[in-house]
Amino acid sequence: MKKSLVALALFGAFAGAAQAQSSVQIYGTVDAGVAKATGTTAQVTKRDNNKLGFKGAEDLGGGLKAIFQLEIRFEPDTGTIENTSGVNSRPFFQGQSRVGLQGDFGTVRLGRGLTAFQETSTYFEPWSGMPTPVGFQTDLQVAGYTSDPLSPPGNSRNRFSNAVFYNSPVIAGFQFNATVASKEALGNIAVPFAAPSATNASGNYALAANVQAGSNPYSVSVTYTNPLFALMGAYERNAVQAKLWSVGGSVNPLDSGLKLMASYQHQNDDKFKIINTNTKAWLVGANYDVGPGKIRAGYGQKTPDGVTKTKQASLGYDYNLSKRTYLYADISNKKTVSSANYIGVGVHHNF
Repeated sequence: MKKSLVALALFGAFAGAAQAQSSVQIYGTVDAGVAKATGTTAQVTKRDNNKLGFKGAEDLGGGLKAIFQLEIRFEPDTGTIENTSGVNSRPFFQGQSRVGLQGDFGTVRLGRGLTAFQETSTYFEPWSGMPTPVGFQTDLQVAGYTSDPLSPPGNSRNRFSNAVFYNSPVIAGFQFNATVASKEALGNIAVPFAAPSATNASGNYALAANVQAGSNPYSVSVTYTNPLFALMGAYERNAVQAKLWSVGGSVNPLDSGLKLMASYQHQNDDKFKIINTNTKAWLVGANYDVGPGKIRAGYGQKTPDGVTKTKQASLGYDYNLSKRTYLYADISNKKTVSSANYIGVGVHHNF
């Protein structure tokens, strides 16, 4: 009997140690609302990406950890895998699928995820990179740029697949981030040569279907953060050798709950376009935590060479019902050749 009790106690001790050495977390976001844009009827929509994620870490000893993260993205109104323009060709783990090691040297991961530039830039955007039309990150803040132009139709364009990701340790507030992707063909459709005309000013060079990248796409960023302000600089070159550089900054005056931010981007497409090869964009914004809520505001412009300028002004409000749930309301106006308004309300829950 005593031997059995000793064996049971030892088993419990080892099981507890094993559990302490490795952990898996299930997390996610469910966001749904009702919105209306100029020229459309009201419809169920979303402000943020809806996701179901799994992440974990295993302690390997000596300060070294094995880590992984997987994210499925879905549409809340239909329950289907995230869809774009009726083309449901996105990967099952659309958000990210990465595995790697973490230690004193930083973090190294392999797989699919946001590029160093795309991940860094969201901190300097009033809607934190959420894909809502009132936000700026998916259009103005990236200057109309795509990190992944050779991906299949409908796929996300702000991630690298078949890539290596590195994040350095934070040293005196500074951090270096880098992403390098392979030259592997990813299943894009053919892009025919398009001669400039009155209706088509882009003048793209031709690209074959499922073409391989001409060189390895890469993305790098450097950030500096402290309690009162943050800075970033980033550079990225994608698979068709379009290049983008970006700088940004934010300040939190007197740690008052007010965050002011700004960023500037310059994109060069001369390896892919014949004319109108440069696009410049800038934005200014603010977040203000007041009472149980947050005010979001921003204004930005995007100026492609020889193409009509885009101007956007947006305003939003979050009302926190708890640490995990808030209600929101957004409104924006975007002007190019014509003016378009957007208004939306909804609920956001994290778990």
